[in-house]
Amino acid sequence: MPSPAPTNLDYTPPDGGWGWAVVFGSFISIGFSYAFPKSLTIYYKEIQRYFLSSYSEIAWVSSIMLASMYAGGPVSSILVNRYGSRPVVMTGGVMVGIGMVASSFATSITHLYICVGVIGGFGLAFNLQPALTIIGKYFQVKRPMANGLAMAGSPVFLSTLAPLNQFLCDSFGWRGSFLILGGFVMNCCVAGALMRPIRVKPRMSLDPTANGAKNDKEVSDEKTSTKSPVEKTGCADRVNKFIDLSLFRHRGYLIYLVGNVIMFFGFFAPVVFLALYAKHMQVDEYSAALLLSIFALVDMFARPITGLVANTKWIRPRIQYFFSLSVAYNGLCHILCPFATGYGGLVVYAVFFGVAFGMVCALLFEVLTDLVGPQRFSSAVGLATIIECAPVLLGPPISGALVDIFDDYSYMYYACGVMMLVGGIFLLIMNYYNYKWLAQEETQRRQLEEEKGAMEELKEMGSSAENETDETLA
Repeated sequence: MPSPAPTNLDYTPPDGGWGWAVVFGSFISIGFSYAFPKSLTIYYKEIQRYFLSSYSEIAWVSSIMLASMYAGGPVSSILVNRYGSRPVVMTGGVMVGIGMVASSFATSITHLYICVGVIGGFGLAFNLQPALTIIGKYFQVKRPMANGLAMAGSPVFLSTLAPLNQFLCDSFGWRGSFLILGGFVMNCCVAGALMRPIRVKPRMSLDPTANGAKNDKEVSDEKTSTKSPVEKTGCADRVNKFIDLSLFRHRGYLIYLVGNVIMFFGFFAPVVFLALYAKHMQVDEYSAALLLSIFALVDMFARPITGLVANTKWIRPRIQYFFSLSVAYNGLCHILCPFATGYGGLVVYAVFFGVAFGMVCALLFEVLTDLVGPQRFSSAVGLATIIECAPVLLGPPISGALVDIFDDYSYMYYACGVMMLVGGIFLLIMNYYNYKWLAQEETQRRQLEEEKGAMEELKEMGSSAENETDETLA
C-alpha cells in the first residue's frame, strides 16, 4: 500500500498542545458553516407569509447560501495562501454578521437572496476553508482524529441552533431573530482568533550554510507555496501564485473530484426530505421532527468515532478504501429506506443514516489531505468546492422534482441511493487501480535509479582503468 502524500513541511507538526485549541476553533467555524443554512428553515413559514412568496422562492435562500459557500472556495483558498487562516476566518464572521443584520431590514425576498444568500454564503466560505486547512498545519499523526472532532461541530450546532431558532422566532419574529443571529454568528471571530500561526522548532537542516543561531522558527500558515527563483510571466504561472492549478494533473485528485461530484447529487436531499417523507407516511409533525434529532445525535457521535478508527494503524494506510466504502454504505441505506414500514422503520433508518452520514463527513477532507498533502490542501479544497457547487445546488431540486412527478418519495430515495452507490463503487475501483499504478511507477523509478547508478559505477571503473593505464605508461 503506498504511503500517504508527504507533508512537504519544513517542520514537524506538534500533534497537540495549542493544536487542540485550534481544533476547538475549527469546531465552531465548521459548525456554523454547515449548520447555519439548514437551521434557517425554521423561519420559512413566517417569511413566506410576510412576503406572500411561494415555498420554492423561500427555499432558494438556503440553496443560494450553500452554493455561495462552495463557490467561494477558490477565493478563500487564495486569501488563506496569502494572509493565513486567522484573519480570513475573522473576516468571514464579520461578513455573515453584517449579512444577517442587513437582512433583518429586508423589504423583499430578493434582499434575502443578496444579504443571507450571497454575503452570508461567502462569509461561511471564509469560515469553512481556513478551518479545514489549519488542522493539517498542527496535526500529522493524529490528523484523522482531529478532523473527526472538528467536523462534529456540524451536528452539534444543528441540534443546538434548531430549537434556539424556534425560540427566537416565537419570541422576536424573523426580523428580530435575524438581528440577534447576526450578533451570535460573530463568535466566528473568536474561533478565528484561536487559529494563530504555528510556532515550532524546524527540522534539522543538512545545509552547512544554514543559519543555526535560531533555535525556533515561526511558520506562518499563510506561506503554503514556495516561490520559484525564476520569475515566469505566463498566465497560468501568475494564477498558480495564488492557487495551485497543477492539481488538475494529479490523478488521485481527479478521481476524488469525479467520485464526489457523483456522490453530491444524492448527498443532501435525503436529509432535506426526511421529515417530509415521515409526514407523507402519516407521521405527526413532532415525531417527524424527532427523526432529525435522532439523525443529528447519531451523526454527532459517529464523526469523532470515525476519526479514531481512521487513525488506527490498520485503517490509516487504507483510508481511501474506508472512505469509498462509507459512500457506498450511504447509498445502500437510501435504497433500503423505502422498505422501512411504520415509524419504527424510519427510526432505524435515521440511526443507520446518521452513522453513514457521519462517516462520510469525517473522512471527506481527511482523504483529500492524504492525497495531496497539507501544503496543497488549501488549493485542493478550494478547487473542489467550486466544482462541487453544481451538484450541491441542483441535487435537492432534482430530487424534489422526482417527488412532484411520481407523487412518491420512494423514487427520490432510490435515485439518491443509486448515485451514492455508484460514486462509492467508482472511488473504490479507481483507488485500487490508482494505488496499483503508483506502485508500478515507484518500481520503474527505482529501476531507473539503479540503472543510472550502475552506469555511473561503470564510468568510474572505466576512468579509474584509464588512470591506471596512464600511470603504467608513464
